[in-house]
Amino acid sequence: MKSGRGYKMMMQSHNILRSIPSSIWACQSKRHLFGMLNAVFNKVDPARIREVGPDRAASEWLLRCGAAVKFSGFEKWNEDYNLLPTGKKGKFRIEEVDATDSSIMHIGFEHFQNLDHLRALKLHHCTYLTDICLSKLVYLKDSLRDLQISSCGDITDAGLVHLHRLHKLQTLFLCDLPAVKDMDKVLGILGGELPSCEIRYLSLEGLKDLKSLGKDKDFKT
Repeated sequence: MKSGRGYKMMMQSHNILRSIPSSIWACQSKRHLFGMLNAVFNKVDPARIREVGPDRAASEWLLRCGAAVKFSGFEKWNEDYNLLPTGKKGKFRIEEVDATDSSIMHIGFEHFQNLDHLRALKLHHCTYLTDICLSKLVYLKDSLRDLQISSCGDITDAGLVHLHRLHKLQTLFLCDLPAVKDMDKVLGILGGELPSCEIRYLSLEGLKDLKSLGKDKDFKT
């Protein structure tokens, strides 16, 4: 995490924690308190979206939660909330998102609405990622081309099946999803619904392709 983004998030957390009554500290678990903080970071503000546009509001949400964004026409990733580009409403469009180790959760996924230029999304080791989150990726069905979901312990078979609605997907990479019980069945469903998508799955046995479903591509890590 970059120092600028880390300091900003630390100060936000500190100020919010100071506002929590001591009685709450005495009766709530540490994980629950962090969940409360993350809920604050993920909260959708419709007024803010109307003011600055969906891409700017979404980028603020993502950076608050520890993700990184890349805007169309920019070569570098933006990881610092304080260095977000400024300009007229709608000038900058999110093209890629790397949510590795971020605290994004389902209540924040409403921010993905109207992100018409978001083509690549990496969801790696996202502690609060659930099946509900994957169901809300339908907001990106007309733009998302590349998706990675890996090391997310709460994602199940039912959550992955929601991805069949992302009809523009060209690549899908899945890895280290321990709550998925029947990956072969999931891959069969997705392979049938997304015939133009290159689907890769990395299991303990290694990288598997979908040749059994008629796909002839050789996939590599």
